[in-house]
Amino acid sequence: MSVLRISLRSFFAHKGRMVLSGLAIVLSVAFVCGTLVFTGTLNTTFDRFFGSLTSDVRVGPVEEEHAQETGRPDTIPAAVAGRVASVDGVAAADGQVMTEHLTLVDADGGQVEGSGGPTFGADWGPAIQRTMDLADGRAPSGPGEVLLDADTAEREDVAIGDRLEIVAIPGRVEVEVTGLASFRDTNPGAAFVLLDPAVAAEELLGAADTISTVEVVAADGVSDDELRQRIVSALGDGFHVETRAEGEKALRDEVGFLDVVRYAMLGFAGIAVLVGIFLIVNTFSMLVAQRTREIGLMRAIGSSRRQINRSVLIEALLLGVIGSVLGIGAGVGLAVGLMSLMNAVGINMDTSQLTVTAAVPVAGLLVGVVTTLVAAWLPARRAGRVSPMAALRDAGTPADARAGRVRATVGLLLSGAGAAALVAAATADGSSAAASLLALGLLASLVGAVVVAPLLASVVVRAVNAVVLRAFGPVGRMAGRNALRNPRRTGATAGALMIGLALVGGLSVVGSSVVASASDQLDRTVGADFIVDSMSSQAFTPEAVAAVRGTPGLEHVTELASVNVELTTADGETTEEAVAAADPTYADDLRAETLSGELVAAYRPDHLSVPESFATDHGLAVGDEVTARFVGGETTTLTLGAITSEDTVLDQGAMYLSLDTARAHLPADRMPSSMVLFAKAEDGREDAAYTALQENLRDFPMYEVNNQADYKQLLEDEIGALLNIVYALLALAIVVAILGVVNTLTLSVVERTREIGLMRAIGLSRRQLRRMIRLESVVIALFGALLGLGLGMCWGVTAQRVLALSGFSVLEIPWPTILGVLGASAVVGLAAALVPAFRAGRLPVLRAIATD
Repeated sequence: MSVLRISLRSFFAHKGRMVLSGLAIVLSVAFVCGTLVFTGTLNTTFDRFFGSLTSDVRVGPVEEEHAQETGRPDTIPAAVAGRVASVDGVAAADGQVMTEHLTLVDADGGQVEGSGGPTFGADWGPAIQRTMDLADGRAPSGPGEVLLDADTAEREDVAIGDRLEIVAIPGRVEVEVTGLASFRDTNPGAAFVLLDPAVAAEELLGAADTISTVEVVAADGVSDDELRQRIVSALGDGFHVETRAEGEKALRDEVGFLDVVRYAMLGFAGIAVLVGIFLIVNTFSMLVAQRTREIGLMRAIGSSRRQINRSVLIEALLLGVIGSVLGIGAGVGLAVGLMSLMNAVGINMDTSQLTVTAAVPVAGLLVGVVTTLVAAWLPARRAGRVSPMAALRDAGTPADARAGRVRATVGLLLSGAGAAALVAAATADGSSAAASLLALGLLASLVGAVVVAPLLASVVVRAVNAVVLRAFGPVGRMAGRNALRNPRRTGATAGALMIGLALVGGLSVVGSSVVASASDQLDRTVGADFIVDSMSSQAFTPEAVAAVRGTPGLEHVTELASVNVELTTADGETTEEAVAAADPTYADDLRAETLSGELVAAYRPDHLSVPESFATDHGLAVGDEVTARFVGGETTTLTLGAITSEDTVLDQGAMYLSLDTARAHLPADRMPSSMVLFAKAEDGREDAAYTALQENLRDFPMYEVNNQADYKQLLEDEIGALLNIVYALLALAIVVAILGVVNTLTLSVVERTREIGLMRAIGLSRRQLRRMIRLESVVIALFGALLGLGLGMCWGVTAQRVLALSGFSVLEIPWPTILGVLGASAVVGLAAALVPAFRAGRLPVLRAIATD
């Protein structure tokens, strides 16, 4: 009989035992393929949207490097459109007004916004009409009338005839919605408000006879690059001219989160694949063990080691191919499900744009097949080394004990190396070296824990048995012995669960420590009672600043802006720095520690403070002078008033000067708008001032008022939301690990059929048998949880010590989370044992005893 026929017969004879391993492959491949399809579709959606927003050639204002963030849109003269239209090869040249420096407010004072995307204001002119169509109502005519994009109108429940307000740096404008416009392609989630071209420049840009860009359509036969060169020659310097490809790339770069999403999801898919490897190794190891006598007979009648090895690998190949094919299909379904989820939260994705490239099935097959073959290689090799006589006697291979000693030695060495790297990372002085040591320690300790798990099983499982199973009497003792019967199998099964829980434990420690450190810094360094921040990163309008300053019960209000300055020190080096320009009261609102001088001195005219590292690098001391060129403004000399400590989370490494110094050396139109406001209440009037401040900003929903308690809660909620996303992605790895527990128990029941029959024959009831198997599962799950959470806490503590170099100095262990995960692991163990325990209880006693 050929090796292929033997493999096929064995595969289909054990097809029930292969199902769970195949399911692990399906889930792993589905996550990989689903990620590729989902992110590919997301990229397609944004690319098509960006393509609809760009023209063949675009002419706009020069993009000055490190320009001041004034909060006002850059413009060019409207007459430039006429000059461009006269260039040979231009089919159309339309001036366009467009800005995202605005907020849309409804009649109730709520913010009308895109679903995660920006809000754009534009003119309803020829350029935008090449992208959008009037879907309902009529076009705007004159001041006070606008179109709203249909997606935003539906999501925000805005109808034709509703009154809105546009809030921008030029001022507030009350408008009426006269119609709805729809995109010809899918809008991922941006909001668009469209004004009459005759008034758009005045109301959105603050000046008539100005435009944002000239959108150019090339004549037939003229390439974009060629037309761009002609326009540059005609206009000369002073303008930024880009082709469609350059414009799309610039827009794509602004949404760099797409790559982050893709690589993050692929990273978690890789974790699921790694966990799946444990499951497949266990499955094939147990199948080989159960076929020991069969393998011995095959060897006795002439089968070579190579043929036995090949037979097992062929079974693995079949499992990998079938699982991969099913996983590819499931991945496409997963991507569609994710798209539906994105649509539910307001980010529009259309299944008609579903992007399934050739890389998707190729990646799915590679991941599934290669993973399965790699995982089956060790069991296949072990099967080939079984001698005929040993197999016929049901004895193991003589090399098993020696292999176990080698494994334990390697595991201990790797674990020791990982522990040493983690200790070195925790005690390192530099952030870069600490991060590298942390990465090395994570990898070495993870691999070491996986390899040494069988050795640890004999120790930890005994401790778990003594604590957890003592109350269950003889049944508990039998369950504990079963878990210890094959430490390698128990270690591999628990190791799969360990990986996911180690990441959960480590990230929970890091997240809690970051929140605790920031809260501690707020308590120690923030003197302001209130922080007024922009929810949409929009600069503060003069009206909003006036509303804050006019709030009764406030002792002072501090404005904070970021000013770009080129600093030239005495050593001749010039660096571009973002300097915090603030009112002098900022020294009270944020009590930064100084190493030399006093912070209040930094707010004197033409004075500056620098952080310790900058002073050390350039040999500066208090009283020294530096040459400062304000980008877009004057060059002057600033005197060093203070050197600040960098042992902080808030404003670490910041430089300070006064707003008056910045205003003295920058033109009014280049002066950055304030991005954050701080306020201090008069003694005893904190509550009244808080209420009054919120009321004064009721008409400015894009700004949020927080007291210190609010700010701490906001930080905790943001970290918590991020961790929840990570936990959700890790859930796949944990699900695969649970499948591993189920598969191990199922195969273990098959392996112990005769033993179970004998126990039933001498009086063990079905209920006791099922309890024994459930307790065995709980022990394995708790072993994996203890190993994973212990390893994760070591990672988390080390990571916190590395973060302490950046000011996050408080270590906090989230014991409720850790204990909750440990308890959930026991529940997972119970759930994983339901099916194997039920099947064991249904085994007929006589047939089980007669099993060979």
